[in-house]
Amino acid sequence: MHMETDGKTLRRGWTTGTCAAAATKAACAALLTGEFPYPVEVELPSGARPAFSLATEEKGENFARAGVIKDAGDDPDVTHGALIESTVRRGQPGSGITFKAGTGVGTVTRPGLPLPPGEPAINPVPRKMIETAIHEVAGAETDFEVEISVRDGEKLAEKTLNGRLGILGGISILGTTGVVIPFSCSAWIHSIWRGIDVARATGCTHVLGATGNTSEKAGQALYELPETALIDMGDFIGGMLKYLRSHPVERVTIAGGVAKMTKLAQGMLDVHSKKGLADLDALAALAGEAGGDGELADAIRSANTVAHAFQL
Repeated sequence: MHMETDGKTLRRGWTTGTCAAAATKAACAALLTGEFPYPVEVELPSGARPAFSLATEEKGENFARAGVIKDAGDDPDVTHGALIESTVRRGQPGSGITFKAGTGVGTVTRPGLPLPPGEPAINPVPRKMIETAIHEVAGAETDFEVEISVRDGEKLAEKTLNGRLGILGGISILGTTGVVIPFSCSAWIHSIWRGIDVARATGCTHVLGATGNTSEKAGQALYELPETALIDMGDFIGGMLKYLRSHPVERVTIAGGVAKMTKLAQGMLDVHSKKGLADLDALAALAGEAGGDGELADAIRSANTVAHAFQL
């Protein structure tokens, strides 16, 4: 699948949830029939049915395991190339389909997320996709244990926000559409929302949204907030504020570098450099409103950078 962005053709990819569903379907088929399907086809929430080849296959006593390599397309996803494996075993009669976090898949430890504490970090949509995949193979038979694992998932998780959200031991199995859109901001914005949910669920009344590590440390030096109150919003200030309108807390602090905060003062809610520049004329006007004289305003307009203007 491809898409056009800025005149370039970019390849879409597959979420960890889609890969987990494909691996599970193959493992379940092997458990029941003794044979691994090739290729293995799964249904996305949209109804589309992509097919996948298997990277690993293993059968043992009372289990079958299959693996799929995640292809994130042209998106710089930290899980691109990761091996997503599913081990399927027969469950106890009446147990239904149960999920287990294998090596490299995190476990939820804090409230406020779509799954309760103690559950493997396999999100609701991937769970539904996995259940659908099993039903396609097993029909009415539903008593299976599904264990999802990710090679090097614990190391990969260090590059995500899982630790801050209280998801420990590995990555999350994610995806709402089953498809990765290259350079989409949706994953980051969803992590901001989940961070706010955790903050509220753990009783935080004051949250700090920071554009980066330096601004977060500066905010922490002032307020000494718990880790659950710290929101890594990046450039997506609007994404955080819009969610806070419907999921409010008593106090919100926004921390960022002077250029990004100048853009916010101009009304920009996405302060990425590609979205626009800090306007020195606007900054000079703000200085005047704050009581600065004409000489200061002229100096700000003539400054080389916003950082230079703040030194005047």
